[in-house]
Amino acid sequence: MRKTAILKIVGIVLFAVAVTALNACKKNDNGANNTNGNTTVNMHLTDGPSVYDHVYLDIQQVAVTMSGSSEVTLAPVRAGVYDIMQFRNGLDTLLLRATLPAGTISQIRLILGNNNSVVVNGNSYALSTPSAQESGVKLNLNQTFSANTAYDVWIDFDAGKSIVTTGNGGYKLKPVIRAYSSTTNGRIKGYVLPLNAMATVYAVNGTDTLSAIPNSTDGFFVISGVTAGTYSLWINPGIVGLQAYTQANVQVNYNAEVNLGTITLVP
Repeated sequence: MRKTAILKIVGIVLFAVAVTALNACKKNDNGANNTNGNTTVNMHLTDGPSVYDHVYLDIQQVAVTMSGSSEVTLAPVRAGVYDIMQFRNGLDTLLLRATLPAGTISQIRLILGNNNSVVVNGNSYALSTPSAQESGVKLNLNQTFSANTAYDVWIDFDAGKSIVTTGNGGYKLKPVIRAYSSTTNGRIKGYVLPLNAMATVYAVNGTDTLSAIPNSTDGFFVISGVTAGTYSLWINPGIVGLQAYTQANVQVNYNAEVNLGTITLVP
């Protein structure tokens, strides 16, 4: 083989190696720099089950703490009173849309105003807030968000566990709240009949118990923000004459939905 031909072959091989290395560097740079820049975060307010007529929360500000950074205080889409009972069984409302530095959100803090109340059997009661909560309702997220990407985060207020009665017949707000993102949102949904069953649906995994109250109009329920794992489903009717329903080995995965169909409680 002539020397010039050999040189040409060597040149082609070196060029191919250089292109491959350059592409690899670009990929590595993109992966390494995915926290260099901004991310868009949409925060939604949703609610767990409770027997109250209305639960009004006066949300004035939302404070976000990024790991390794100072806290940033943000204004909601609409500062003021939210009836969180309107946001059950898959319903929510946009609380906040913000552009934040990419990275890990370690904590979210809801800063409440003074107009918090609960309506029970048609009667309205002011919700007193413990002194420990005066600086804001805190919840941990610890979710990492990459640059140039939009994420959804749900703030799930469990009204049934968050409101306690006081000795003088009043009500106190002791918030039980959890947060989950679109990447950690497993869901269990279905329908429970008959409509007058007044049932509560529980998903149990060890000490982790989540619940939902089916809609009285169609029996639909959904439990969102379920951690990936295997759950036992228990449906407890609220009226005499119907048997409880159980189903084992309900497998839940992140960013997926388990549809249980229609479950009819029997006498």
